[in-house]
Amino acid sequence: MEEAQVVETKDGTISVATAFPGHHEAVQHRDHKFLSKAVEEAYHGVDCGHGGPFGAVVVHNDEVVVSCHNMVLKNSDPTAHAEVTAIREACKKLGKIELADCEIYASCEPCPMCFGAIHLSRIKRLVYGAKAEAAIAIGFDDFIADALRGTAYYQKAHMEIIQADGKGAIIAEQVFENTKAKFQMY
Repeated sequence: MEEAQVVETKDGTISVATAFPGHHEAVQHRDHKFLSKAVEEAYHGVDCGHGGPFGAVVVHNDEVVVSCHNMVLKNSDPTAHAEVTAIREACKKLGKIELADCEIYASCEPCPMCFGAIHLSRIKRLVYGAKAEAAIAIGFDDFIADALRGTAYYQKAHMEIIQADGKGAIIAEQVFENTKAKFQMY
């Protein structure tokens, strides 16, 4: 077995390269599978009239615990974002408030509230599809673009945060373009 390569970046973070061939491709395939489910939820939420085009999936041991979409309009609740709804439902289903052994897949880069909920639930990994700019382009608040960028608070979270590669990001970006006629802001 090969030894893992440790790489230290300029900002002091450390990355460990995998020790076996094909690991990156396997992770990418797995991420795409779960991110696709989050994107399906985003479409479903808009089609049902429940809220904006956002979906989230919580995964535990490679199994979907919950798959949720934005419920802001249905619940008349501005906090019923897909990620918050998914965390609430996963906590109920698993009977605990810390999801440190879970991952979350979000169709879009989380807003500060959702990132806070993800952080507080201790989820170990976040994978998102579309960048915030895709949501901003159809009328969502531009403050969400700063949620994962540029502030020390978000950068210090002990969580792996990555944007999906390839097809995952593309299909997640398309949900905004494909639902803008069905989902009108105010």
